Amino acid sequence: MKHFDRPPVVIALANQKGGVGKTTTTVNLAASLAVYEVPTLLVDMDPQANASLAFGLDYRAGGGHVYDLMLGRLSFDQVVRKTELESLDIIPSHPDVVAAEVELVGLEDRTLLLRQALSLAADRYAVVLIDCPPALGFLTLNALVAANHVIVPMQCEFYALDGLVRLVQTIDLTRRSWNPGLDILGLVLTMFDARARLSHQVAEDVERHFPGKVFKTRVPRNVRLAESPSHGKPVILFDVRASGATAHMELAAELLARLNLN
Repeated sequence: MKHFDRPPVVIALANQKGGVGKTTTTVNLAASLAVYEVPTLLVDMDPQANASLAFGLDYRAGGGHVYDLMLGRLSFDQVVRKTELESLDIIPSHPDVVAAEVELVGLEDRTLLLRQALSLAADRYAVVLIDCPPALGFLTLNALVAANHVIVPMQCEFYALDGLVRLVQTIDLTRRSWNPGLDILGLVLTMFDARARLSHQVAEDVERHFPGKVFKTRVPRNVRLAESPSHGKPVILFDVRASGATAHMELAAELLARLNLN
């Protein structure tokens, strides 16, 4: 396996509002980076394990998961899984991860568990993407402490900016208390309908509130993109010609340019 002299860029994809396309963005952005031959690790921190299921990894089949790694019950190599894409690995999640909030409440370094776990294989990847749960609790905090950057997927609908104040406050708290280098790398507009006036209004609102932070690529509503998880594949492997596949490849290229990795 190729090794790198510098640590990976770690990016948490977070939005406490559900149904905004967060996991879809994480899964397909990771796959697109892998198509560009960027060694990428996807970490599924959501107890719903939807990112894992999107690659055909069903927690009911058994095997190690991210909570085992965070607690030191299993090694990195015991929990990481290969995918169909040569440059993409994944650490799956499990419903048991939801217990972390309660089980680890008295642990002094509980916010550092994911950062410490990822350091075990820091030289294997150029980019690490973390799919956060749709909540600003312990699991998302662990992801923010481990990350260099945050990407916020946002659905193009009314109240798109609703709740972002709390996310920004959580990022600021994380920066002050544990991770001074953390920043918002960008916002991704998802489920964009170029024919709908509302989508354009939302885009204008987001760009006004976060100038210079909104990715130019807009991810459209796309049936094939929505269907691909049920087949255990990212859209690029399910239907390479789909508009959702094209959009995520463009988003990956834009991300690499922002990170100076292209």
